[in-house]
Amino acid sequence: MIPLVVLAAAFLLFVLLGMAGIPYFAGYHHALRLALAVMFLLTASAHWGAKRADLVKMVPPPFKQPERWVTITGILEILGAIGLLIPATVTVAALGLALMLIAIFPANVHAARHHMTIGGRPVPKLGIRILIQLIFLASVLIAGFDLGCA
Repeated sequence: MIPLVVLAAAFLLFVLLGMAGIPYFAGYHHALRLALAVMFLLTASAHWGAKRADLVKMVPPPFKQPERWVTITGILEILGAIGLLIPATVTVAALGLALMLIAIFPANVHAARHHMTIGGRPVPKLGIRILIQLIFLASVLIAGFDLGCA
């Protein structure tokens, strides 16, 4: 839930900066891309911090070497965040992040069904997790493929 709050708050802040006349944030796209970058850098930080053990537990049992999966997805989140900020790589970064969000969804399902926690906080229930994941997916697609933003 925290990543969603960070995404929304960062997006609002950057949109307000655009409304205040800062050209980089005009038109919502740059604001959304930067907000997503902030969110993905936040979520990536958990892959090596105190919450790493909780993320490793989230990896469903059929996936061997869960530590490796957590490291790989953290690296992908960092690369995706950077890619969203470089005009030449925005589309590739958005596509990569969208595919990663789809790929990690089984871990979110596993965590919700087994009532796991991240950093001592319960993960969102499955219905809420699906909604959050769809918001993230729609956001990266809008940011990367000029879908619906002015």
